[in-house]
Amino acid sequence: MRVIGGVHRGRNLRAPCGRQTRPTSDRVREAIFDMLGSILGPDGMRGRTVVDLFAGSGALGIEALSRGASQVTFVERDPKALSAVRANLGAIGIDEARTAVHRGDVATWLAGAGRLTRFDVALCDPPYTSDCWPELWTGLRASLVVAESSEELVVPEPWRVHRRKRYGGTLVTVVTSGVTAEAVADGGGRTGAVAMARGMERGVR
Repeated sequence: MRVIGGVHRGRNLRAPCGRQTRPTSDRVREAIFDMLGSILGPDGMRGRTVVDLFAGSGALGIEALSRGASQVTFVERDPKALSAVRANLGAIGIDEARTAVHRGDVATWLAGAGRLTRFDVALCDPPYTSDCWPELWTGLRASLVVAESSEELVVPEPWRVHRRKRYGGTLVTVVTSGVTAEAVADGGGRTGAVAMARGMERGVR
């Protein structure tokens, strides 16, 4: 794996050992960020606050950082995956002030610490066999969600499906939280949540 675009383009990424995680392929990751670029406009990820749920290697969140996201929160429960996230952030040399890494179940995190912040973009890539989506739609506080799945997702109101596209066995669904994608691009979905990490302990929780 490697970083596809931005200031860290071409840097190699470490994948977690074992079969507990399924890293997003370079092709799908590139397609996701091309899609986000077309939705968010000229500024793209610049200045956005992002949460990478089921972070795995952290490749999606690191891609967002490389493309200018101001703050990325990584949430993952697998210790080997968390080691990979931390190793990748360290190897690339990303400023710790721009990241927060949390160890734990995603649904539990959303019901707790995750309730304190609204993000501009949420990147969600749970195991395809997971039945977590109802909890995610209930707990997510984000203006725009990129969801990876194998089958079409049932998306409840007030969420709105903006775009769906399949890449082989992966279906990418872009969803907005009751605001138009244009409003998100214009800044109506911006949270200004850089302060999210202030007062929070750095590193794995």
